[in-house]
Amino acid sequence: MTRTSHIDLLICDCDGVLIDSEIITGRVVREALAALVPEHELDVLLAGTFGLQSRDIIARVAAHFGLDLPADFHPNVRRRAEAIIRAEVQAIPHVREALCAIDLPLAVASNSQSEAVHYALQRTGLTERVDVGVFGADLVKRPKPAPDLYLLAAGTAGVEPQRCLVVEDSATGATAALTAGMRVIGFLGASHIPPEQGEILRELGVEHLLHDMRELPALVERLRYPATTETSA
Repeated sequence: MTRTSHIDLLICDCDGVLIDSEIITGRVVREALAALVPEHELDVLLAGTFGLQSRDIIARVAAHFGLDLPADFHPNVRRRAEAIIRAEVQAIPHVREALCAIDLPLAVASNSQSEAVHYALQRTGLTERVDVGVFGADLVKRPKPAPDLYLLAAGTAGVEPQRCLVVEDSATGATAALTAGMRVIGFLGASHIPPEQGEILRELGVEHLLHDMRELPALVERLRYPATTETSA
């Protein structure tokens, strides 16, 4: 009996979904800003920035404290973060095996620069698996939480947004995918994920959560070919 798939494209975020890099970037940004402002106030501001680009995080902190940062502040922070990521970052456990077990075209849509995403794919051994393409923040005017990156990926693949399934870890990314009209799986298995992240994603409208990439193939299969009654993961 031939089954009809309800999903034609899988799209993954990069940082926190393919590689465990968010914790490194966050550490570097915090260290750079903590040298300029009170740490306890800084941590309050940073609590609401998970998933944003480092440039936007720095701009938010600078505006709050009235800082006149030099033009090279963010480029220097980004270069330091990228250097540490290249030296230290690890793939999310089991991500390669999970994605290679899923028989769907795959794209990556990230608020990182495209070059950094390509490096992450090399690091995880996923370069050949990503057959639709890499869509970095440098390719759109409005990165996440705007839907532009996800719509670009879907349009490139020739797939309607409602037939796309996205794996995201942040509220910023989930908002982008949901606004694009896509279904979202919230991944909570990276080292930087706060305890309340699952509830935050649920409140946004993310129906399915997972903590281990080994759970992903079965969940994707269930969403592609739903039974008469479907329950949330």
